[in-house]
Amino acid sequence: MRIMIADDSAVVRTIITQGFAKNKDLNIIASVSTCQKLLNNITVENPDVIICGNETSDETEKEALDTIVNKFNIPVLLLESSAENPGPFIGKLTEKIQKPKLREYNHDFFERLTQKLNSLLELKPLSNSKNKNADKIFRLLCIGASTGGPTAVSEVLSGLGNNFPLPILYTQHIEIGKDQALVDWLNQVCRNVKIKLAEDGEEAKAGVVYMAPADRHLVISHESNFGKPVLKISDEEPERYLRPAVNKLFNSAAKIYKDNVLAVLLTGMGADGANGCKKICENGGWTIVEDKSTCAVFGMPAAAIDLGAAKEVLPRPEISKRILELVKR
Repeated sequence: MRIMIADDSAVVRTIITQGFAKNKDLNIIASVSTCQKLLNNITVENPDVIICGNETSDETEKEALDTIVNKFNIPVLLLESSAENPGPFIGKLTEKIQKPKLREYNHDFFERLTQKLNSLLELKPLSNSKNKNADKIFRLLCIGASTGGPTAVSEVLSGLGNNFPLPILYTQHIEIGKDQALVDWLNQVCRNVKIKLAEDGEEAKAGVVYMAPADRHLVISHESNFGKPVLKISDEEPERYLRPAVNKLFNSAAKIYKDNVLAVLLTGMGADGANGCKKICENGGWTIVEDKSTCAVFGMPAAAIDLGAAKEVLPRPEISKRILELVKR
């Protein structure tokens, strides 16, 4: 369950986040001071439920909550600070629970809180849940990685099985002269797919991994008459000192394939790929970023999460399985 929290007390937000830390079924994806701030990233974060501990008598918060519930159809659990002065949001997609004093955030409270959240989740319209991807058709998979990337990518690719139905475009930060050696190594350890260095003007085929050459950007030039990505190898200036840059690949995919893009951002130093993930999300595509627990360096994935550009955050062993679910093998 993906949960966003709005409470003007940083202490309360921290207590709730820590209280859910050991429950793998509950994932706090955002924690901010107001519901108005939640609205800024709500379409990108795609929460299942929202916990609001702010006074709903405030007009700004009232309008924000009204938008969340009635426009986005996202259930809200209200932490009522006063039983004698209940807030106005009683309805199909809202629940209430008494907000305890700081010393009363105990096991019993979190049990009741979890029960309320589960009840709300059952009320959430199906179109707003992860199942909204049930009718989505993905037409290409893009992967970006840096430090620790070769090992991470090999694990993800190996888990995709034989006859993967999409072209795979892959940008890896790599030293000049080392790209072909990496391709050769990946072909040895990932026997289920073919990996090659991308060439300018070629049409990407399903089940083949096209890797950006060292010191050159890999982007999508256009869509062929058969709906396949036509690749372009670019000598454009480095982006933030990086060539190839993951952002270049992700941005071009988002521009041409809109909501048909599935992108995975793996371990790496810096922030490359985060802006590209955001563009993909804004255009209706889907992004998966690697969880901190399995990253060699939690830089690029963390940057995407901070931008609200991670639709899902998964440990590496779960990524290939999720990819296969999304492309409906």
